[in-house]
Amino acid sequence: MFERPGPAAAPRIWEVGALCRAIADALEARFNPVAVRGEITGFSRASSGHCYFSIKDANGQLRCAMFRRAATLLDFSPRDGELVEVRGRLGVYEARGDLQFIVESMQRAGQGALFEQFLRLKAQLEAEGLFDTARKRPLPLQPRGIGLVTSTGAAALHDVVTALRRRVPHIPVVLVPAQVQGVAAPPSIIAALSKLYLLAQAGQAPGADWTKNPPIDVILLVRGGGSIEDLWAFNDEQLARTIVQSPVPLVSGVGHETDFTIADFCADLRAPTPTAAAELVAQPRDVWLGALGLLAGRISDGVQRQIDARHQRLDQAAARLGRPSGLVARQQLQLARLAQRMRHGVLLKMQRLVQVQQALEVNFPQALQRSVAQHTERLDRAALRLELLDPRLVLQRGYALLTDTSGQAVTSVRQAQPGDALRATLADGAVDVTVSQPRLL
Repeated sequence: MFERPGPAAAPRIWEVGALCRAIADALEARFNPVAVRGEITGFSRASSGHCYFSIKDANGQLRCAMFRRAATLLDFSPRDGELVEVRGRLGVYEARGDLQFIVESMQRAGQGALFEQFLRLKAQLEAEGLFDTARKRPLPLQPRGIGLVTSTGAAALHDVVTALRRRVPHIPVVLVPAQVQGVAAPPSIIAALSKLYLLAQAGQAPGADWTKNPPIDVILLVRGGGSIEDLWAFNDEQLARTIVQSPVPLVSGVGHETDFTIADFCADLRAPTPTAAAELVAQPRDVWLGALGLLAGRISDGVQRQIDARHQRLDQAAARLGRPSGLVARQQLQLARLAQRMRHGVLLKMQRLVQVQQALEVNFPQALQRSVAQHTERLDRAALRLELLDPRLVLQRGYALLTDTSGQAVTSVRQAQPGDALRATLADGAVDVTVSQPRLL
């Protein structure tokens, strides 16, 4: 048996701008960052330095924009018909509602296999949760020690050391050198990180001797810029799994701002450059000294206020102890005032009592006479009411009080039987009677 399908739900009505933003957010969450290979068409460079073109192949075409900052990093001049590989982010140009690819880097084709390998590994590790933001930790505000992994011959080492020496010369830095380029680089970096992990765990153990093992609260993994082949060591799967096992927050500063590696996604925080990585973990010493000076000033002001208040109390106490005669004089004056108030109060009380006594002497006879008259009148009224209740008055009207031989009043014929002896009390005496025949009314 088939049922007729119900009416379809009405679609949501979107504002145009809101729909464009929603599409842009979906593209950002689903694809970015992304790399594309294609042929350049319609290339133009504006006076502002921004570049506009399209990437196409046999099956499609994609509008692209490359802003001046990224265009200045190009090491060749793009031309129409040239096969290139670009990296960047998909978005929506809301003014026209067009799909647009924001190009952050471009190079001639020939490295596509590496990009494909990069994207496959990125998708795999992302599915496993290695990139989840929930597991990433905030950087310590003031690390006690900084671990550093890089090549001793790299310019990145000089940049990082210079930045740290300028900003936090008091924080110890533990350098574990490693190769950062070539086939041997991934195992070398993994070994260096593993050594730092052991040092970090030892320095954080209870009772650790910091003179032997300075506590490492953050690790920097840095390398200067280069081509995708130069940075390929940081796209190693085993290295990615080693990074996420770090016992302390780890900052990746590999390449330039437009360079992305698997290590960047696995690290707790990605820095655009090695120098930026050093600056992220090193708040300038002057800032802390300024804050410390401010706190010291506030503490000093508070202590001085307390000292001044104690001095004032001490002066007051010294003034009281230095002139006891003044205190005695004040107490005597207070005692005299209290005695005067007591004498005045007693005098007023006596005057009131005299007035009450005089009033009683004048008003007492009259009040007594009125009270006697009132009580006499009340007594007369009570006697009258009592007389009115005398039962003899009722008997004088011809009624009789009937009782049995025991003196109990007989109020019903049911209490008398034929032959019973009863007594009828009248107004002037009593009559003994015998019941002949009781009759009900």
